Amino acid sequence: MQRLPRAPKAVLFDMDGLMFDTEALYRDATITAARNAGFELPLPAYLETIGLPASSVRELLLARFGKNAPLEDLWRQASELFTQMVQTDLRTKAGLPEILSFLEEARIPSAIVTSSDRTAVEGHLSATGLQDRFQTIVAYGDYGVGKPHPAPYLLAAERLNLPISECVALEDSRNGVLSASGAGAMTIMVPDLVQPAPDLLGRCACVLADLHAVRDLIAISSGHE
Repeated sequence: MQRLPRAPKAVLFDMDGLMFDTEALYRDATITAARNAGFELPLPAYLETIGLPASSVRELLLARFGKNAPLEDLWRQASELFTQMVQTDLRTKAGLPEILSFLEEARIPSAIVTSSDRTAVEGHLSATGLQDRFQTIVAYGDYGVGKPHPAPYLLAAERLNLPISECVALEDSRNGVLSASGAGAMTIMVPDLVQPAPDLLGRCACVLADLHAVRDLIAISSGHE
């Protein structure tokens, strides 16, 4: 049976696409808003933005649409569309309630490490009844440089007062994996919209299908079978 290289002392969760099935909602809202503004945003171009902070997404879109593209209007419409979708379509990813309950029973702390802002994090947690389930939240604005830089994960470990090498990081995107592995975390990828490229596999302790499988691996690795 597969095991992690070390017993995890904490589990660090990405949010969008890992905890919540939001990446598909963001995708549809952004592509629709771009089309309404007169721009085409092909799916491969959108996928390049996953896991990036807003400043980096802005640079990519300006390079594609032109430096005078009305990104503020586009983002406002995309945000409105996304908010409407969240009210009816926000779902937790398979296995999230179970892994959180397991971590609490095993007394393994958990954190959220995300490129989204704190308002979005708190809104999603409130909508799904998951408030107060995490020891800390590292969100956009808490760190100087976002994913794929390791800073967000290093800050989470610092707040938990743990070495990052003893933390498991759960990610669904390339930029997230680069951030977590670059920080030195034991990185598990749970792919959402994009499967890992071959060069990414070496940065992961493993790639698993869902959070049920993650829970089982952490249980075995931590001696809580």
